[in-house]
Amino acid sequence: MTFGEQPAYLRVAGDLRKKIVDGSLPPHTRLPSQARIREEYGVSDTVALEARKVLMAEGLVEGRSGSGTYVRERPVPRRIARSGYRPDSGATPFRQEQADPAARGTWESHSAQAEASGGVAERLGLQAGERVMCTKYVFRDAGEVMMLSTSWESLAVTGRTPVMLPEEGPLGGMGVVERMAAIDVIVDNVTEEVGARPGLAEELSALGGVPGHVVVVIQRTYYASGRPVETADVVVPADRYRIAYHLPVK
Repeated sequence: MTFGEQPAYLRVAGDLRKKIVDGSLPPHTRLPSQARIREEYGVSDTVALEARKVLMAEGLVEGRSGSGTYVRERPVPRRIARSGYRPDSGATPFRQEQADPAARGTWESHSAQAEASGGVAERLGLQAGERVMCTKYVFRDAGEVMMLSTSWESLAVTGRTPVMLPEEGPLGGMGVVERMAAIDVIVDNVTEEVGARPGLAEELSALGGVPGHVVVVIQRTYYASGRPVETADVVVPADRYRIAYHLPVK
């Protein structure tokens, strides 16, 4: 096979990827061996190995100890709806969706005081090291972890108030807007920046991914009169979910 300017290993990986996508190599099929790739494409062992590494990094194939490399099952992406920062019920969007009897979502959380890192402090308009309430969430759908979230709130705002702990007290679980309103902090704006990156080891361990898998990261910040009062990182496996925005037209 004659290859153009594109590196040979990418051309080989591209052809194998096409076969996986169009079903010529269906899920659970063993990927051609390194020797077979070398022979079929007329490339070196190094090129064959690098092509396999590309497919593995893309999450299309997985190695099975003592057995070989196999095509992975390709999940059908499901949607996670994000529909604005103040639902009528006061509940967070995830809780609102799970109010449907057909929904199978559950979540758990843990809050603890911490010192704001440089990045978190910048997002909250604080000095590094100032005290914040850090709340970590794990969201599940039918028992499968679907989303992780870490939220930070300045204790200069919520400390020594009934809403200091986001998931406890009379307004526990009601969402940032309603909790802040209870202490006369009126949230009037929210920003969300969406990006993607390789998942961290601990994230992929929780989400059931493999090394190299990509996650979608939503960096959200709530503001009251220009002052940031809460910021969070929401992490979603990119191969299993799509983020759907439903924004009101004003």
